[in-house]
Amino acid sequence: MDRRQQKTRAAIFGAFTALLSEKSYNQISVQEIIDAANVGRTTFYAHFETKDYLLKELCEELFAHIIESAMGHPDTHSHPSAYTAPGSVFLHLIQHLQKNDNHILDLLSSENNDIFQRYFKSNLRQLILSQFLNLTFVTNMPLPKDYLINHIAAAFVETVNWWISRNMQENAEVIAAYFLTVIHPIITHESCV
Repeated sequence: MDRRQQKTRAAIFGAFTALLSEKSYNQISVQEIIDAANVGRTTFYAHFETKDYLLKELCEELFAHIIESAMGHPDTHSHPSAYTAPGSVFLHLIQHLQKNDNHILDLLSSENNDIFQRYFKSNLRQLILSQFLNLTFVTNMPLPKDYLINHIAAAFVETVNWWISRNMQENAEVIAAYFLTVIHPIITHESCV
């Protein structure tokens, strides 16, 4: 992607996230995004097939950074968390949520967040797989791997939803600790027989 395309894409993302801070996702039209980004309709659709696709890309951008960090790619920004344990990547994600990067919290707490929740969970499953796929508990569990990954993802999403419903009273470290406490019996379980 050339510099001009990157600039256009950034303008669309910026317009979209600005609109998300003002109104719910379902109230935003593609025309409003186009107007706020100062791009043409053809240009918008050259980058994003639909508004839902734009939302998907927004979510994937957040997770791409975190997954790259978790996999040890040096080209991501440095962060105080060390990515040597699965828990640290979840702390990093919660810290991004706390900063409300790309208005993610606005999407999570909106009334019509089904589409975003689906993308969020899908990317979260990839993150969980990157962290837990090679751990012995995954192979020793007498449960389907996808069921286990889905269970951990659901626990994380519910933890974040609970945190948001309480106006994020706790800091990111506390919420990460709560989540890890909930999944600790699962990830330390060697056998269910």
